[in-house]
Amino acid sequence: MYQLEKVKQNIANEINKVLKKNVVSANDLVYPPNPAFGDLSLPCFNLAKELKKTAVETGEFLVGKIELNDTVVAAKAIGPFLNFTFNKAKLAQGVIEEIAKAKNKYGLNNLGQNKKVMVEFSNANTHKEYHVGHLRNVCYGEAVTKILSANGFKAIPVSYINDFGIHVAKTLWAFNKFYKKEKLPLNKGYFLGKVYVKACAELENNETAKIEVAEIMKKIESRAGADYKLWQKTRTWSINGFDKIYKELGVKFEHIFYESEAIDKGLDMVAKLYAKHFLIKSQGAIIADLNKYDLGVLVILRGDGTALYPVADLALAEEKFKKYKIDKSIYIVDVRQGLYFKQLFKVLELLGFKQEMKHLSYEFVKLPEGMMSSRTGQVITYEDLRAQAMKKALSETKKRHKNWSEKKLASVVNKLVNGALKFEMLKAGADKVITFDIGQALRFDGYTAAYLQYTAARINSIIRKTGGSKLATKIKYEALNDAKELALVNKLSKYPEIVTIAGKNYNPSELAKYLFELAQELNDYYHAVPVLKAKEEIRRARLALIMAVRQTLENGLGLLGIETMEEM
Repeated sequence: MYQLEKVKQNIANEINKVLKKNVVSANDLVYPPNPAFGDLSLPCFNLAKELKKTAVETGEFLVGKIELNDTVVAAKAIGPFLNFTFNKAKLAQGVIEEIAKAKNKYGLNNLGQNKKVMVEFSNANTHKEYHVGHLRNVCYGEAVTKILSANGFKAIPVSYINDFGIHVAKTLWAFNKFYKKEKLPLNKGYFLGKVYVKACAELENNETAKIEVAEIMKKIESRAGADYKLWQKTRTWSINGFDKIYKELGVKFEHIFYESEAIDKGLDMVAKLYAKHFLIKSQGAIIADLNKYDLGVLVILRGDGTALYPVADLALAEEKFKKYKIDKSIYIVDVRQGLYFKQLFKVLELLGFKQEMKHLSYEFVKLPEGMMSSRTGQVITYEDLRAQAMKKALSETKKRHKNWSEKKLASVVNKLVNGALKFEMLKAGADKVITFDIGQALRFDGYTAAYLQYTAARINSIIRKTGGSKLATKIKYEALNDAKELALVNKLSKYPEIVTIAGKNYNPSELAKYLFELAQELNDYYHAVPVLKAKEEIRRARLALIMAVRQTLENGLGLLGIETMEEM
């Protein structure tokens, strides 16, 4: 249990002791809107009903009966609230020493009790571009996985690649038609995305070509012939491209599922379900009629017999729950698929799957000039964005560090770029549309990853000047009495709570916001209060405080998939 949690629990226990019954929990305590009121507050409204008093009377009744201790030094009733004030030196000692001891484990908890949660994300399509919309998905999925792990779950990151859809047939049709004899570029996965855009443009009003595409799709599904061999070859180009992107971003999956590997099993399941009349035929298509659940109709097979998304998803769900024995399955897919997942989960429920299934949706990524579309080619591809980001970051870093080696430059620039891309995708809640502005994403000040990374690097610089990074053995925490220091201690004490909230809400933006506020408070403090030039006793205490801030920044950024640097 962390220091602030201990304090909350002790206050709750003390109130329950006075009342001789367990009616108050640590979760009932909140933070006063004005720090002048105190450090923690108990709203007395619910307790008043229990005691048959008014909320104001309840606060006044309790204030004189609560026994204080060396950490909670004052209790004061203000209207319907009972406010508590801490011994700041005791809190500082508890929090700073706790962080120094726990290091990168500070903030972790065991709420998940090691339950298995599979997080499926980065469900990209082969034969298409990997653009900033995909980037939001992979960043969100990675952060949710890490945050769930920090909350004590056995989080299993997986990806599901759609390598067998009609979009593949469109790309192969255009490849055969326009690019078969051309010299291929090195980045073949990126090239296939351009071919797909060409295909969409050419197929717009070409009914004959659409029939040809349908034939290619059938040939691929038959797993024989020249089109199938071309599918095998070009599929590898896309998958190699995805692997390169994941390596650059530092994202790892325990397993990657492919639609092409699940489709046959899915078709067997569909055939059996149709034979049992669980699925029915309607206008030539095979469907699940979910109208009585107000979920409409889920089409499983088209009228021409080709498969739609549910075929593979049914097979995958069975494999996830039976083979991996997971307790919960999370699907991270954009908001457009909301109805589809309600339908899929209902079908799985009717088939007897009792495990929890959750669709974590997220809003679109737009360009300043409007919506993106793979079909029209109006996108920022990941490759183009990263190239621009690397160029700018390298230029800026070289200006500041002309004596750095190429190896050091490359390492720092890579961390800067990864941080910038990930933070832009995570600082807004998943329910918010992101208007992706390249200039904003690459800024090195303001609400950006670089600002947080720079704050951590600045602390490292201060610590290097002292000749070491170990906590001093004798620290007088009473020396931390500046208002900005006390604010930092309070902020640090709340980090474990933020990790819990981010996990419960699947919301990395909660953590991003907290880290930005912590960095702001540290920078305000650093500009206002001397650290290295302070007297020895005060200097030790202040160094211990900023070391705790650095550790917390590193921990929090790590949960967002972002690395810090010694210097930048």
